Amino acid sequence: MEQEIIETKHKDFTHNWVSSSRFLFYCQVFLIVAFTLGGCYNLYSHRYKGHPKVTVPESTLYNPEYK
Repeated sequence: MEQEIIETKHKDFTHNWVSSSRFLFYCQVFLIVAFTLGGCYNLYSHRYKGHPKVTVPESTLYNPEYK
């Protein structure tokens, strides 16, 4: 009985440096874009929402008003 030997070395990730470097490059690009968009969304969701109404004592103003 003759067995067929299937050559899988050209499909292996570790033996084909062209496909592995292309895959790693696209993984890096995807991760950089994902972290950038995630950081932008986080900054947008935690943005400063305006000036709150703060009561300032009249004695601490630039021209203080005393009673």
